[in-house]
Amino acid sequence: MFKEDSLRDHKILVTGGGSGLGLYMARGFVALGARVVICGRDREKLEGALEHFADPTRVSLHQCDVRDYEAVGQMLEREFDEAPLTGLVNNAAGNFLAPTEDLTPNGFKTIVDIVLHGTFNATHHFGKLLLSRGLKGSILNIVTTYTETGSSFVIPSACAKAGVYAMTTSLAYEWGSQGIRVNAIAPGPFPTEGAWKRLVPTPEYEEVFKKRVPMGRFGRPEELVNLACFLMSDLATFINGECVTIDGGERLGGGQFNFVTQLMPRPKLKELMKGMKG
Repeated sequence: MFKEDSLRDHKILVTGGGSGLGLYMARGFVALGARVVICGRDREKLEGALEHFADPTRVSLHQCDVRDYEAVGQMLEREFDEAPLTGLVNNAAGNFLAPTEDLTPNGFKTIVDIVLHGTFNATHHFGKLLLSRGLKGSILNIVTTYTETGSSFVIPSACAKAGVYAMTTSLAYEWGSQGIRVNAIAPGPFPTEGAWKRLVPTPEYEEVFKKRVPMGRFGRPEELVNLACFLMSDLATFINGECVTIDGGERLGGGQFNFVTQLMPRPKLKELMKGMKG
């Protein structure tokens, strides 16, 4: 559906771009002609990601923790000095299943720091650099289908993603007049190794999860990539402040993980979830 040079004039930073959906999106951007910057905490993972790109020469790597405001700023300034970024995808995230009464303050803080503070850190620096140089740009935040409904067992993620959604709509209005678009994607279940390990513990659980999707299957990475490429491209220049859900209709059944309470008695659930935070 895209021309091979649809993103030719774009340079896009993808946080958490060394694996999972972040890597898929980064590869999609490069395939359409963009230059891409990927960042993450694990240098080895970032270097390993390079072999998945059709043209690794169009990819820059930065070992950077999005929770570190100063480090994020230094990374963005270096990239802008080389050639200004046109886009930012706030994809870095964390999540795990846990009964809320068993959450520790540190467990809650860790997810909120990565998802909400990390998104603010990258967005704040990116926006300031664009504004100070009189440049236009596009920000795409990866949220979730339960930003409005909430969801059991993922309270830190629900709170953090709701904050990111509010940031999306707030900045879309505030910065829209300056030529900066801010949008979001709310993916439903898209299997990736990291997320599945923390959120889908058993085959029985996975089967029930799949049945909640009216289309009877999970999302395919290329489906999310196509949407991200469209929203970051010049085909979507009048789309601003929008959150596009891509979940096969799964959200219509209520909070994404609410069904977990129906799988087994709560004591067994608590035991199953124990240790899934790694």
